[in-house]
Amino acid sequence: MIRTYETPITMAQEQNEGVESNEQEDLTQKTIDTLEIDLNNALAEEHEEIQTPDVDYSVLSKEQLVKLLENELTTVQGEGSKPALLKKAEAVVREIRPVLDSIKQADRESALKAFIAENGEEDGFEFKYDADTQRIDALSREIKGLKNAYYQSQEKEKEKNFNTKTALLQRLRTLLEDEGNKETDASGLKSSWEEFKKIQEEWKSAGNIASPHNGTLWATYNALIDRYFSNRNIYFELKELDRRRNAELKAELCEKVEELGKSLSSRPMSREILNEANHIFEDYKHIGPAPKEDQEKLWQRFKMALDVLYDAQRGQFAEQKKSMQENYEQKAKIYELIVPFTTYNSGSIKEWNAKTKEIMAFQDQWVDIKGIMPREEGKELSKKFWASLKTFFNNKGEFFRQLESKREQNLELKNQLCVDAESILATGDDTASNTQKIIELQKKWKGIGQVPEKFKDTIYDRFKAACDAYFNQKRAKNKEVEEEFEENLKKKVDLIERIEAAANDKVESSLNLLSAFKAEWSSIGFVPKKDMQTIQKRYIGAINTYVSAIGQLSTKEKEQAVLESEVEMVREGGDSNKNLFRKESDIRRKVTQLENDIALWQNNIEFFAKSKTSDRLKSEFERKINSALEQLEELKHQLSIIQEAI
Repeated sequence: MIRTYETPITMAQEQNEGVESNEQEDLTQKTIDTLEIDLNNALAEEHEEIQTPDVDYSVLSKEQLVKLLENELTTVQGEGSKPALLKKAEAVVREIRPVLDSIKQADRESALKAFIAENGEEDGFEFKYDADTQRIDALSREIKGLKNAYYQSQEKEKEKNFNTKTALLQRLRTLLEDEGNKETDASGLKSSWEEFKKIQEEWKSAGNIASPHNGTLWATYNALIDRYFSNRNIYFELKELDRRRNAELKAELCEKVEELGKSLSSRPMSREILNEANHIFEDYKHIGPAPKEDQEKLWQRFKMALDVLYDAQRGQFAEQKKSMQENYEQKAKIYELIVPFTTYNSGSIKEWNAKTKEIMAFQDQWVDIKGIMPREEGKELSKKFWASLKTFFNNKGEFFRQLESKREQNLELKNQLCVDAESILATGDDTASNTQKIIELQKKWKGIGQVPEKFKDTIYDRFKAACDAYFNQKRAKNKEVEEEFEENLKKKVDLIERIEAAANDKVESSLNLLSAFKAEWSSIGFVPKKDMQTIQKRYIGAINTYVSAIGQLSTKEKEQAVLESEVEMVREGGDSNKNLFRKESDIRRKVTQLENDIALWQNNIEFFAKSKTSDRLKSEFERKINSALEQLEELKHQLSIIQEAI
């Protein structure tokens, strides 16, 4: 906040003191006011350079919005241009709010749509926003809370200063009345002088106030000061000593400002330097007058030292304008590089994703260029840049919409294959020709691409049911085959019973014997259709029990052995394919969750400060990440086994 300067007390008092020395100070109020305006203008010009970047927040991801708000929060929690940074942060929050509302609405509608698709109705739907959305809300509230708390504290401080100065005026009146109503000896006059100086110091430390009564307070204060010094002309010698002391103090302040000017040779001009000069000027104003022969010399020295800072500030503004132009030119080059992306087109998901990485790299380069640009030109360039990004992502979205349309076409083709298979089945004729037709339909099925996810299982089950029914119908007409199936059933039951018996003898259980059991099972042919699921289920159960009995295997190795058994059943034409699809879906969901957790933990590690507590937290997160990576590797291995079978 730019500080408002009042008229220096002791300088105003000097103009009225003439009882002993008839002094008339050459330093006028006009000179002081001119200096105050220069300081305030210099600070205001730098303050105005803090601008909110023109950003299209609708193209940013939730993670980017969280990071942006966290950076804004960190900035306003630090030291520096507090009001300007708070206003900038609040402006960012205000511009992000409609984007966040749109994201919330889209997320909820998407979740509701999926819920209705799964359950057929809206009843029972509950929705909770994800962690990033909740984090954006929390950061927005915290930034607003900081702003409100800051301005509330400023108002309280102003009110406190007003009350303090009012009380000091009353103390000064009482001091004057005491001196006028009684005879005071040397010790009493000294005590009065010390009380007077104490009031002066407290007045100076009380700070300024933003009140319509400010001028009245100062006028009253100056009038009481004048009265006090008029009453103390018998202590002129003491005053002269004080003037010489004031001259020494003012000389020290001159040296401080001169040192600030010299420091510019090793560091750039900054708001901190101006603030420090401002505080020194405040101290200079509140120091009483110096001897007449030194007063003007000291003031000219002090003013020349300040002029060095003003000149440096004006030169810095020229450099800032140059820097703004350089920023504009760099960003203009980035804009030219992304213009071709607005017309990009491809039929490959992989190519679209690669192109997306390229354009996001250009976006990062744009954001990494710190500082502002010329106002009007920069605003227009930012508008064109973000519009180009939006065009690219709109084109990408259109590609995926067309891809979804292709899946709808695949669904129609597979529906037709189902109809053809069902028509052949309805004839009841299992000739070689019809069998070949069914086989050809199965080949066509494999050649057709993916269908919409929600129809994946139902359309597959329908086609599989028709094909299975055809071959079951054909199998039913062959009694010899059925007899063989019955014999195979007996063999498999006998094998299962032997596996179950072997599972009870944990000493004899081993992987070699397990492999022998699997090989024997594979050598036995088909069983009757009605017994297929039951015998497979019993076999899998027996294998699982036997694997559990093998003592030298770890839990993961046992799970791996069980999974391989289920995969082998599918490869042999078993009826557990649907279970594998379900297991594949579960594993994919776990893989996605682990990847998200790892990304979140890795991102959190980057924000830990260097302290004993943060090191412990960082180690804990690294342990979590390593454990999650091991689980992720195991799940991916299981997924590859299932995909080979499916």
